[in-house]
Amino acid sequence: MPFDFRRFDIYRKVPKDLTQPTYTGAIISVCCCLFILFLFLSELTGFITTEIVNELYVDDPDKDSGGKIDVSLNISLPNLHCELVGLDIQDEMGRHEVGHIDNSMKIPLNNGVGCRFEGQFSINKVPGNFHVSTHSATAQPQNPDMTHVIHKLSFGDTLQVHNVHGAFNALGGADRLTSNPLASHDYILKIVPTVYEDKSGKQRYSYQYTVANKEYVAYSHTGRIIPAIWFRYDLSPITVKYTERRQPLYRFITTICAIIGGTFTVAGILDSCIFTASEAWKKIQLGKMH
Repeated sequence: MPFDFRRFDIYRKVPKDLTQPTYTGAIISVCCCLFILFLFLSELTGFITTEIVNELYVDDPDKDSGGKIDVSLNISLPNLHCELVGLDIQDEMGRHEVGHIDNSMKIPLNNGVGCRFEGQFSINKVPGNFHVSTHSATAQPQNPDMTHVIHKLSFGDTLQVHNVHGAFNALGGADRLTSNPLASHDYILKIVPTVYEDKSGKQRYSYQYTVANKEYVAYSHTGRIIPAIWFRYDLSPITVKYTERRQPLYRFITTICAIIGGTFTVAGILDSCIFTASEAWKKIQLGKMH
């Protein structure tokens, strides 16, 4: 006998004239197809959507930064002249810079009565502080007014990612206009290194931070009040990493096959039960008639 390759067919076909369509089977089939379509679209949406996964580890993520962190500061002092406003930076590595002016800009406010300070500078990755004050002014004012509004204080790269919600600008919008004009303000910052890695493997380095603050009146050794706005910072050893991930294609295909196969199997069992029950009911009714 010639070899018949069709013997390997595990999906044997039943001739159509031996099958019997039913209204119940048609309803179940339509509902089954709609259910499969719904699950397929749900899985497709999940496959297309990018997932953000976060993890924590102990390390310095940006080793190529030279031990520096970029800082962006934008603050308004509506009652202090621009010639009196200065930025001082100091840290535990011995840095002590009074009147930092590189990459900074002072914009007069209220017809020159106030000032908006915008600065871009770098700090070392060690505990320290930077503060806005009148220390660098050639002549100290009698009663400097340090009421202020902080528009922005951020560290590292700016992350504009909708799915990542972090405290990258925790002090943004801080309003101290109703505070004591002669009071100093201490903002104690705990800076947390943050890495964002997109699907292509490109990494961006930023920093989140938590903040606590206090307000007090400080006197110099001569008895004068010299207020300032202090930002005292320390770095956390913990790094937060966000990674963009997409569901693997093989997992998506496996899920779709499971949906189709499982739905058809359950629908077939349900249809078979209904058909068997209806046939049994018909036989019972015929037996009553006879």
